[in-house]
Amino acid sequence: METAVQDLFGGTGSAPLAIIDLLINLCIAGALAFLLAQHYRVFGSTLASRETFGKVFPFVALTTALLIAIVKSSLALSLGLVGALSIVRFRTPVKEPEELAYMFLAITIGLGLGADYRIATVSAVFVILAIVTLVQLRSRRVATRNLYVNLGIPTGEGELSSGAIEPVHEILGRHCRAVDLRRMDTERERIELTYFIDVPSVDALSGLTAELEKRFPNVRVTLLDQGRMPSL
Repeated sequence: METAVQDLFGGTGSAPLAIIDLLINLCIAGALAFLLAQHYRVFGSTLASRETFGKVFPFVALTTALLIAIVKSSLALSLGLVGALSIVRFRTPVKEPEELAYMFLAITIGLGLGADYRIATVSAVFVILAIVTLVQLRSRRVATRNLYVNLGIPTGEGELSSGAIEPVHEILGRHCRAVDLRRMDTERERIELTYFIDVPSVDALSGLTAELEKRFPNVRVTLLDQGRMPSL
């Protein structure tokens, strides 16, 4: 019976694939990848949807672990992997260095567990995430958020009188530590305002956006992180 199972899962000319060990490694990889996704959702600082991007981590880690587990059992498969990967093309670019770092850690989880380095992989992941957490918490305490915010507010529906921008200043003042009007464009039915603001936290930014949308239902809010603007 044992020989039949080995023939079924081992493959011709390959070392038998330990199914129990593989399942254990996949479970550990899934748990670590889920932890990585939650860490990225809470402590990530990218402007894109962190929750959506984090859903990819378990898939990447599990696939990598399975791939390494299969390849290490056969020299022929490992050589064929080079040709197989040459036809794979990733069409979605990774735009942020932080996204690349988290994705690389997800791949590393799969590599380590696929090679049966369980204790080393689990320990290393916890240490890395702990260090990143401390760095993020420290930066959130001392850093300021300097943003450019562009507001497009219609005037034709009585939301804002032409030229009267005091209500906008009052809302910004309640949520920002500093407010500096940089540009104002007045059109027939819309006022375009560009401010340079300093917000103390992400929660304050969320409160600012919510109050603006409540006061001006048709407002268009565009945020640009000053720290992410390329230098000329």
